[in-house]
Amino acid sequence: MTANTHGAGKSNERMDLSDADLVERVRTGDSDAYRVLVERYGRQLFRVAFRMIGNEEDAKDVVQDALLRAYRGLDGFDQRAQFSSWIYRIVSNQALDYLRVKRRRSESSLSEPPAEGVLAVADRIPGDVPDPERLAASGQLQGQLLAVLDELTPQERVAFTLRHFEDQSIEQISQGLEISAGAARHAVFRAVHKVRKMLQTERRMTTQWRT
Repeated sequence: MTANTHGAGKSNERMDLSDADLVERVRTGDSDAYRVLVERYGRQLFRVAFRMIGNEEDAKDVVQDALLRAYRGLDGFDQRAQFSSWIYRIVSNQALDYLRVKRRRSESSLSEPPAEGVLAVADRIPGDVPDPERLAASGQLQGQLLAVLDELTPQERVAFTLRHFEDQSIEQISQGLEISAGAARHAVFRAVHKVRKMLQTERRMTTQWRT
């Protein structure tokens, strides 16, 4: 067996391993095992970041930073948890950090339009909420939604992100977070309720400005 064939065999073997087995291999020094995890979740993580940020290059940077942070933090990863939910939390938090920095840089300019991803999600929030395009004219929707995401618990934030940015089903969210379907549904409900409340407040503020 040649070296190339042997290497291909080990690569195929890694592809068949579970997330937990791959994490264990990374911990023992097998960096190629982490490449398998990156290939397994990279596209999904990029979609989450892109839908939160609305910019392709910035989303790539966020995912790269998150993957590096996850790699460095694997020693502290609790293997009783699920790797997928852990890495989703890191990416969503990294995206929120990016948006915080962007918000601070643009606070002096109220004319900057909100990120495309934020508008797309706000447009899908159910209930009696103001029109996202009208709120976008005030230049404040992105900052307001970010403020609400900041207030969500980690579980609510990830559940909301997976539901409204990744379009995952309640069943998929429950599996990713290792909670019951009822608990996942409740987490999404609580998050949506907070976002709706924020948007309703924004509508009242906009009405007051016009009168």
